[in-house]
Amino acid sequence: MEAVLRDNFAPWIQRLGLRVEQAGERRTTVRLPWSADLAREGGGLSGQAMMAAADTATALAICAARGGFVPMTTVQQSTTFQRPVTGQDVLIDVRITKLGRTLAFADVTLTAEGSTEPAARAATVYALLG
Repeated sequence: MEAVLRDNFAPWIQRLGLRVEQAGERRTTVRLPWSADLAREGGGLSGQAMMAAADTATALAICAARGGFVPMTTVQQSTTFQRPVTGQDVLIDVRITKLGRTLAFADVTLTAEGSTEPAARAATVYALLG
């Protein structure tokens, strides 16, 4: 999945520093390393960075479930922020809930490393183009 990330995503996504921790048939975990460059005023990790990381982690999870890179596009992403993240990496757990021929659905939980409570949750839908 590291090669999929490196070879198929935009340079600005590469600069997030995402690392695949685990990739499986229906579940993938990606790490978003803490960076002050991604923080907003007040020191909390920006929602935009977390949403981009959740979106990218979902695409990687779909690739893992399909056995490699496939062209796809985000159809919908709904994100709810529950608590701030300051000075900690974020673990992004993606659970594929349905992997169809043309659509994939996933639930995403973003948790600050060391915490048991989610910082954010997302629900995503992707169109599979190939």
